[in-house]
Amino acid sequence: MVKVEELKIESNNKILVDISFNINSSTALVGQSGSGKSLTLKALLDLLPSNLKLTKKIKSDFELKRGDTISFVPQNPFTALSPLTKISKQAFASKDRLKELFDMLNLEWRLYNDYPLNLSGGQLQRVIFAFSLLNNPKLLLLDEPTTALDSQIKSEVINILKKLQEKYNFLMLFVTHEINLAANLCDDIVVLNEGKVVEWGDTKEILNNPKSAYTKELIEANFANREFRK
Repeated sequence: MVKVEELKIESNNKILVDISFNINSSTALVGQSGSGKSLTLKALLDLLPSNLKLTKKIKSDFELKRGDTISFVPQNPFTALSPLTKISKQAFASKDRLKELFDMLNLEWRLYNDYPLNLSGGQLQRVIFAFSLLNNPKLLLLDEPTTALDSQIKSEVINILKKLQEKYNFLMLFVTHEINLAANLCDDIVVLNEGKVVEWGDTKEILNNPKSAYTKELIEANFANREFRK
């Protein structure tokens, strides 16, 4: 578990984010655009713009180091890699390790020598997942990784993430505005609104008994029916 305590982001003495939460086995950070999700993720990666002031306390049983124990999956797979450079030239790891991940992700090995622009969105997202796990990270941060994908591929991606976590046993923080995706993937949910945590707890409990009006609105906006509550 990673304990994020008193994470505060300020701009010109205005507090943009002021939160505390835990990253457990699989945790979702959920909220509408502007709720503070992306700022929180950038803060954890130490990638905030220099004009923002950050204070934070993080407790973990492992050293948090970007590119080593922490890995990151960006929002859009189509901009994550150079489209005109072969995948093989962008993978900084042994072929054996990458082939193991390609096999896990049901990716044909021939794609290793192909260009990203020739891959489908689903294939390219799986390549990004493979790259993100090359160093066996202990914490995987995902920034809306299904936004650029259609509904069928979104479902496939969620199933792939479950499979990967079961195999490699990393902690996962899944950032999304789609609470229905979080419901299918994460054990617990942190709901953000205007830089504050409005609810935090077991996924099923929050979906079945949301306490805040904001959470109820997110649920209503994301689900066409209530079958998920059973």
